[in-house]
Amino acid sequence: MRIAGITIPDNKHLEYGLTAVHGIGISRAQDILDELNIARVARPADLSTDQENAIREKIESFTIEGDLKRMIASNIKRLKDIQSYRGTRHARRLPARGQRTKTNARTLKGVKKTMGSGRRKLEKT
Repeated sequence: MRIAGITIPDNKHLEYGLTAVHGIGISRAQDILDELNIARVARPADLSTDQENAIREKIESFTIEGDLKRMIASNIKRLKDIQSYRGTRHARRLPARGQRTKTNARTLKGVKKTMGSGRRKLEKT
C-alpha cells in the first residue's frame, strides 16, 4: 500500500504503519482509522481496495510529506530573515525553545570538543 509516495509496511498494524508518512503521527492515524471504521490492528494486506482508497483520500486531505517539509523550512527561513531570537538560534544550530545549553543540547551541538592542546606541559624549575 502506497500513500503520497511512501510504502506503508505490510507487517505492522495500520495505526503504526501510517506513521511512516511525514505529518501523520499515532494520534492522527488512530483518528483516521476510527473515522473510517477500520480496525486499528488491521494490516495493510488485509484491506479491501475501497478501504485503501478511503485511507488514501483522508490522508491526502492533510498537509503531508513534501508540502509540510517545505512549509516548515519556509517558516524557519522567515524567522532567520527577520532576525528573531528563534531565527538566530536556528541559524547557530542551538536549541530554540529555552532549553539549557551549558550541560545538555548534545543533539544539536554535536560531540564535545575539548578545548586546549589536550595535554599539559610541565615546566622545569
